[in-house]
Amino acid sequence: MADITIDALTSGDLRMGSLEVRLAETNAEVEAAQAVRFQVFYEEMEAHPTPEMARLRRDFDDFDPLCDHLLVIDHARGAGAAGVVGTYRLIRRSAAARAGSFYSSDEYDIARLEEYRGEILELGRSCVDAAYRSRHAMQLLWRGIAAYVAMHDIHLLFGCASLPGTDPKALALPLSYLHYHHLAPPALRPVALPHRYVDMRLMAEHDVDARRGLALVPPLIKGYLRLGGFVGDGAVVDHQFNTTDVSIVVKTDMITDKYLRHYERRGSAMI
Repeated sequence: MADITIDALTSGDLRMGSLEVRLAETNAEVEAAQAVRFQVFYEEMEAHPTPEMARLRRDFDDFDPLCDHLLVIDHARGAGAAGVVGTYRLIRRSAAARAGSFYSSDEYDIARLEEYRGEILELGRSCVDAAYRSRHAMQLLWRGIAAYVAMHDIHLLFGCASLPGTDPKALALPLSYLHYHHLAPPALRPVALPHRYVDMRLMAEHDVDARRGLALVPPLIKGYLRLGGFVGDGAVVDHQFNTTDVSIVVKTDMITDKYLRHYERRGSAMI
């Protein structure tokens, strides 16, 4: 990405109007990101918070102090924490080592990804305030991820992405479509842990209408697919977040200027 410099996340270069994307620099900014996560996941999407989360009105876990937090800040609302309207959580090998694992390892066997040569990055907790789900906020988030990839020479992106609801049978068409059309090659294929594994082949392949199946895939997952992303083997029901998860894998050489131009032209609220 020739137009994105390595130091863009610290130089203030990634701006569009009053919006800026950069890494969190203070505990207050991380807490503001957690508050946006609580608003989106627990209030809007009806996830189930712990009593402490409900009291503090923040979504948090043990990974948060160890990883990087990419922020969208609206300077029209305020500088720093006061202006945080979107976030992505970024976990590299070093942060996972301090935590003892990657977040995804609670749902998937990711040994093949961990063995991948070069730096890998787990993406998660992607969310944007409902008032900011325009192409501008998501363009900035993806440009921020691109800058982070360049900054740390990351070769592989992965993480869990969600479909709404905890009844896989109700999601038979999109899950089957993803398995038959976007399954990761064996060398890059996470597999849902045996005690959590839900077979995504809920329909016979010849019964899957690819166009309808893709239409039912959430925008965030579609965005990864446009990057040339794959899904792992098996879905996982996450009762806390009221979702059914799939594992996503993207090689960073698929994130090209051509994709960014496509994204700018069409836009998408990938949340």
